[in-house]
Amino acid sequence: MSSLKEFIQEYLNEEGKLDCKDAYKISAKSKTPIGEVGQTAKDIGIRIAGCELGQFGKLKGTGEYSEVAEDKLKPFLDDKNRVTCKHARDQAGGVGLKKIRGTLKEKKIDVTYCELGCFKEKKRARLYLKTKTWIENENEELLFGKGKTEVLELIEQEGSIAKAAEKLGMNYKKAWTHVKILQKNLDDVLVESHKGGGDQGGSKLTPKADEFINNYKELQKDIEIYANQRFKELFLKPRNKKEFK
Repeated sequence: MSSLKEFIQEYLNEEGKLDCKDAYKISAKSKTPIGEVGQTAKDIGIRIAGCELGQFGKLKGTGEYSEVAEDKLKPFLDDKNRVTCKHARDQAGGVGLKKIRGTLKEKKIDVTYCELGCFKEKKRARLYLKTKTWIENENEELLFGKGKTEVLELIEQEGSIAKAAEKLGMNYKKAWTHVKILQKNLDDVLVESHKGGGDQGGSKLTPKADEFINNYKELQKDIEIYANQRFKELFLKPRNKKEFK
């Protein structure tokens, strides 16, 4: 008889994950509690996919609302309009999981305590802060920013404006225009180009260009540190935080 680990390996999908429905098949065939199937999958590094109640992963079809399914679920809802995974699945008899799934979505009912152990309670959506910093003059002309920095760094890396442009997916003229605008607005030579082959040919950055790049990166880093700290203070406050006088 196959071991639980062997069962799990046999049922993996094309992505190397174990679909929720197959986890329940394994549980029935091996007469193993569903929680143990989930824990074993976790122990061997297998992720669970395609929750039949629509809580994670992707399934074909989103399900459909059913008044009968809603009536079956109502007695098991808590004061936060939530139902446990087990209770939701148990109500599928006579209506099917597809209608349970559709009704959960339609009525915005959260599912808690996944029987496979994927989650105990639904977590609130993750929030991320994104920042973008650039430097302008009084005429709102761009002096320095992430895009310009990338152009300069690739020129230094490739030793050629043409090769840098190719990597960026732009033509030589556009890349050179970036450089010229920078040099004009900053009133400094940032790129030195030399004709000919060998070590003497190609393009390289001036010390001033390196200084601008390093200063810009340091500024961006400082801004991100402050912005993320302030973001956490304003948007990621702990739940049920007690006020201390």
